[in-house]
Amino acid sequence: MKANVSPLQRAAVAWGRWHTALVPRELIDSPTLYAGVPYSYAARTPAGGSVFTAGACPLDADGDVVSQGDIVGQTRQALENVITTLASAGCKPEDVVKTTVYVATTDHADLAVAWRVVEEVFGKRGPPSTLLGVSVLGWPEQLVEIEAVAAHPS
Repeated sequence: MKANVSPLQRAAVAWGRWHTALVPRELIDSPTLYAGVPYSYAARTPAGGSVFTAGACPLDADGDVVSQGDIVGQTRQALENVITTLASAGCKPEDVVKTTVYVATTDHADLAVAWRVVEEVFGKRGPPSTLLGVSVLGWPEQLVEIEAVAAHPS
């Protein structure tokens, strides 16, 4: 390590090595989802552990936002993408233990619209979830993003 590195930077590097050794993970990408994102679609902890997805966006295989201006269409696509990501990690929708649903809106009615679509997949007594109205999401024209945490079945 270079001499001009601060003690804090050295400690951070050491912590990162220790943490990586202590908490191994497998980063997962799905070959059927858009490959041009700057992150992994999911991470899986060792067998019997958990799977954490990145926020699933309403993107098609070419990386285009689908159903612009349509919360229902974007929620369906985001759910399809999160389910595809979970399948790539060896999980099914019934393995999901927590979701977070982001909707770019200040209108409670829009949140309810998105939630009804989420219930189509997870049911009225689905996993614990957080539903949030936010000011903006990462892609232009994006209205919905969904994260999931699942218990890996192995």
